[in-house]
Parts: sequence; structure tokens; C-alpha cells
Amino acid sequence: MQPPQPPESPAPSEDELENSIAEVERSLVALKQRYTQVKHDRQQQAELQQQLTQVKRDIERARSPHSKVQLKAELKQIQAQLETIEVNLESQLFSWGSLKAHFWQAVRFGGLGVIVGWILKSLTGNG
Repeated sequence: MQPPQPPESPAPSEDELENSIAEVERSLVALKQRYTQVKHDRQQQAELQQQLTQVKRDIERARSPHSKVQLKAELKQIQAQLETIEVNLESQLFSWGSLKAHFWQAVRFGGLGVIVGWILKSLTGNG
């Protein structure tokens, strides 16, 4: 009698496919999070632009030197926030280099899946 055989482990190509799919899913989640952050930053940028315009008007209308000093400090704070947001927005939402490998993996494995499907369909005689 032969000892029972351990169940076969998935072929390395299946492991690679699963790892690639998991990596693409992680990349998609990261991309969605970054997109949400960009939308939020753009909205905040618009609000800060409005505040900046209002503070500039208030500085022109201010009569006392004390209120002008306070408004100028607020103006500098708003400008610093705007600069931070602009730096965040200037960083790319995504770069082709970071997605290129995942894109080609999806194309390769997706194409491979279609070909295997055609072969299986033709072998079963349903084609």
C-alpha cells in the first residue's frame, strides 16, 4: 500500500496570479483613497481661496492697526495652508510607472483567461 498523497499545491502560476490580483486590488484601493483625498483638497482649496479674498478685503477696510495685524496674521496662515494643499495636489494622482506593471499583468492574465476559456469551450463541444 502506498501512503496517502498530500493534496497538490496550486501551481506557481496560480500563486502568481493570486498575488498579482491581490496587488492590483491593493493598488486600486490606494488609488481610490488618493482620489478621495484630491477631491477633498480641491474643495478645501476653493474654500481657502474665498477666505483669502475676504481677508484681503477686510485688511483694506480695517481702520485700526491692531486689526490689520491680526488680519495679516490670518492671511499668512491661509496662504500657508494653500501652499500645503497645492503641494499635495501637485503630487500626481497616480503615475503611469507605478501602474504600468499592474496594467500589463491584468492584460496578460485577462488575455490568458480568455484564451483558456476559448480552448475549454472548444474542447467541450459547445462552440
